[in-house]
Amino acid sequence: MNTLMRRAQQLRLWRTYCIKQSAVAGTEVASRGKPSYEEFIGSRHQQAQRSIVVQVSSERSYTELYNYCSRFGRIVIAQHYCVPHEDELHYMLLEYASAGEAAAAINSSAYNAELGSSGSGVPVRSPFLWFRAAASGRRGLAKLAANQHPLPLATIDGTRPPTHEQLQQLLRGAESIEQQILKLYEHTRLNDLGVRMRFLAALQVQQAISGMFPDALAQPFGSSVNGFGKMGCDLDLILRFDGETTITDGQEMSANEPSRLIYHTKENMSNGRSQTQRQMECIGDLLHLFLPGVCHVRRILQARVPIIKYHHEHLNLEVDLSMSNLTGFYMSELLYMFGELDPRVRPLTFSIRRWAQSCGLTNPSPGRWISNFSLTCLVMYFLQQLRQPILPAIGALVKAANASDVRITEDGINCTFARDTDRLGFRSRNTSNLSELLLQFFEFYSQFDFHNRAISLNEGRALTKPDHSAMYIANPLEQLLNVSKNVSLEECERLRIEVRNAAWMLESEVENSTLPESERQDQSWGLLNLFKHPEKSVIRPNMFFKPRMVEVSDLFDKSQAATTASPPVSYKSATVRQQVQNIKAAARIEMKELRESSTTTTTAKTKRSR
Repeated sequence: MNTLMRRAQQLRLWRTYCIKQSAVAGTEVASRGKPSYEEFIGSRHQQAQRSIVVQVSSERSYTELYNYCSRFGRIVIAQHYCVPHEDELHYMLLEYASAGEAAAAINSSAYNAELGSSGSGVPVRSPFLWFRAAASGRRGLAKLAANQHPLPLATIDGTRPPTHEQLQQLLRGAESIEQQILKLYEHTRLNDLGVRMRFLAALQVQQAISGMFPDALAQPFGSSVNGFGKMGCDLDLILRFDGETTITDGQEMSANEPSRLIYHTKENMSNGRSQTQRQMECIGDLLHLFLPGVCHVRRILQARVPIIKYHHEHLNLEVDLSMSNLTGFYMSELLYMFGELDPRVRPLTFSIRRWAQSCGLTNPSPGRWISNFSLTCLVMYFLQQLRQPILPAIGALVKAANASDVRITEDGINCTFARDTDRLGFRSRNTSNLSELLLQFFEFYSQFDFHNRAISLNEGRALTKPDHSAMYIANPLEQLLNVSKNVSLEECERLRIEVRNAAWMLESEVENSTLPESERQDQSWGLLNLFKHPEKSVIRPNMFFKPRMVEVSDLFDKSQAATTASPPVSYKSATVRQQVQNIKAAARIEMKELRESSTTTTTAKTKRSR
């Protein structure tokens, strides 16, 4: 009974945490100050419920679409984006003033079969729609019906990241290396439209199973919500069947007065992992067969955290869906808090990630190289150990936690830490600018002893490495795990060499940063030199990449040795030549006699044995 009560309390805390809505609208939150993680998640969920996505022929269709959709309610924002295809596909994201107005627009939509079209499709209700052409007689009436000027588009082609040439031009036009870092962050980070699209993808999954699981919640986590995501990043989702609080007469039912009416439910399997795998297999079929836009569904159920990967073609988005990764969700909250503590944290992290990508230290596919998450942990640790720290140790957040901060996952992992950083009383006195911090980062890790020391964000200091991994970064929430266990010794050494190269290069760039403005537009300077291709680096990390002087197989290739002709030998005189030939002839005679004597001895032994 105690176990059941404790589990019920954990689920209640999880539900309250996940669906706690912001007490004020998003604009009021912004005016009050930086939103907390709960407020940010709550406001984004509300935005998704007020939004629809409509496919159109081009951005020129916006006026007609706006006039038509305005009949269902007041549109507060409209954004345009494109999805690459054989021909680019155009979409409009419209947000209404209320969720009821968005629902009215969705409810008014029709299916192909109702319009007499040949391709009917599965009749699924979702916020993803398309805008068909009006009949010829009604097009003029629709234009005349517009009694107000359309709201201007907030963005046009809002999900297209800047090209390499555009980014170079932006960075060349900066006045300093610090401004280059800020421009890189502003133009490559995940923008408002990207966040809205990801919460709409989560809402689609949530609504798909809401009939059977009315309390279900699909919660984005990872780079989509922690503030460290770049344009085009994948979406990580966690799906919970029990994610919403039960409300009675507008009040949450007290835990001291539980209901006497209990649902009949199916009994769970004894093996929780097998249960999750079976459920995810069914969810994968649901996504593949019924949800519009979902394609290329792959089930990776034997991984440590079982996931379903799929592509959303209306959002041009790769999605990873899990059901048992609460630690990842809480880790996203921790990184979000770190990013909100100081405005220098995220721009610095973005520039370091970009540098690592240009050097080939990171790779989109998993392997022996360092991941973006491990690289982010390196940045967080660096900011903790400064003489004037910019970030506090996670252990200090744990000590400052109170009862409302308790978070225990179903696996028993303690994710408790103070959610209110004001309670911690931490104020950084560090006044270094971004270019100075970037140089200090490279200098710090060029001297760090990865061979013997482990990095702990919880302690904010280096510890003795507990095993023989090439790099050891303790997981902030599961401290017995190494988040960089995949990094090979070769890649760890490459990181050390590359940070040393970057430190030398950036130091020279800081010294020569006083270029005239006319020369800056024509020359690569600052971060542009730092982001050059590895072939142009000052020192090549060739410790493990030297070309072999000889192939080992060549040493044992007898056929090659037999077919290779010996070079001709020249002699000083005919006498020397005759002496060499006599020696060779005598050697051949002796070898022949030895073979004959050996054969005679073997024959005699055989006869005696008989």
